[in-house]
Amino acid sequence: MAETLGSLCDKLTIVKLKQWHSKDPDRLKSLGSQEISLTEEINEFLSDAVAGRIQSGRLKFESNKVYKKEGNEVAQVRGDFGAVFSQLADVNCRLWHEQEKVYDFDKVQDSEKGGVVKQLAVLNLERTRCIEALDLNLCQYLSRNTQAGQ
Repeated sequence: MAETLGSLCDKLTIVKLKQWHSKDPDRLKSLGSQEISLTEEINEFLSDAVAGRIQSGRLKFESNKVYKKEGNEVAQVRGDFGAVFSQLADVNCRLWHEQEKVYDFDKVQDSEKGGVVKQLAVLNLERTRCIEALDLNLCQYLSRNTQAGQ
């Protein structure tokens, strides 16, 4: 997948989660380097996008997820950059904790296993929507500012 603002923000939230859950100094050092690299990449991406150095087709990458909508309610994703980024961070936190259950799946009650799998799927759909919403917000911002500058 091509890097977009949404995908870079997603990676950054995951690095932050790993930092939060890690105590290993070597791993924390590596994650700190990743954080710096990602923040620089986000800043460079935004600078290039605003300057028109990124083709509009590369500003977003739609996942085109195919899934049964009935019975799989996915949270709405709305708002400006900050609101969507916050929702992305939240959904990645919830995904992290749901995934932890899978690592000890034999300890999950049989009657609850289907719910865990379904929750993972729905959270991943919400995560994808957040990534796409960040990309769309950037495209709309650039379009508004391009039109205003003409």
